[in-house]
Amino acid sequence: MKNGNLAVIMTCYNRRDTTLACLRALYEQTKPFDVYLTDDGSYDGTSNAIKASYPQAQVLKGNGNLFWVGGMRLAFAEALKENYDYYLWLNDDTLLEPDALSKLLATHHYLTEHNNPNSIIVGSTQDAATGKPTYGGAVRSKHWYSNKYEFVQPSQELQKCETMYGNCILIPRSVAERVGNLDPAFIHNLGDLDYGLRACQLGCSVWIAPGYVGTCSKNSVRESWADINLPVNERLKRVLGIKSFPIQAWTVFTRRHSGSFWFIYWFLPYLRAVIGYRDLSVSSTFSEEIK
Repeated sequence: MKNGNLAVIMTCYNRRDTTLACLRALYEQTKPFDVYLTDDGSYDGTSNAIKASYPQAQVLKGNGNLFWVGGMRLAFAEALKENYDYYLWLNDDTLLEPDALSKLLATHHYLTEHNNPNSIIVGSTQDAATGKPTYGGAVRSKHWYSNKYEFVQPSQELQKCETMYGNCILIPRSVAERVGNLDPAFIHNLGDLDYGLRACQLGCSVWIAPGYVGTCSKNSVRESWADINLPVNERLKRVLGIKSFPIQAWTVFTRRHSGSFWFIYWFLPYLRAVIGYRDLSVSSTFSEEIK
């Protein structure tokens, strides 16, 4: 039975203490909600620990190969059946501030009053130790040769953006009805960026809420698939991996969002893997890894 008008969508894999800490902060919120969480085959006791501490949460079982997009898609699909007013995507390593849900809902109410009801609200996070921004809204790089989406630092004002990283995202029912679920073409990466871009194409908008809504450490992903110290066949193996640029997912993304010359952008990561780089400080454009 529904506990409110908001469903929280999560997925996890084998980091029980991290997931429990996220849920502990979540359940300190003052707004009512229901949790739909996919446990994608954890073997560290995550499901049992969640059921013991938060029996009201609905835990769905994954097959161990869902990764981030697949796990979120499964939980989102289950929640969509109940026709909630709002859906909150939440990474299981994000610790929300006690007023986070109230802030996100208030932001959407404000936009609705100003003729923007079909708006996704992005909650930005920062590193707990350094205070540096980590995840939130994104815009496409202004460099013509780049197919990356750059993080937009939050301010004390509402900011419009093009898409988002899926760590803390409020999606109203009107947007979910237009856009639907995460696209099954994606496995681990790109699904959140694709969702925001598709939403904008369908007449919705993406906005960054003022300030920060919680903490989440930056997932320091280095482009190991371009490491010149690795043999070419190993670099190609890595660039084609699920967490990098699998051919089908990357093809869908570039054809959909990279314009008439999408095939050039499609080719670039594979070319980089063949050529290799010594400087691997380039940050990833992808969602927080959970596996």
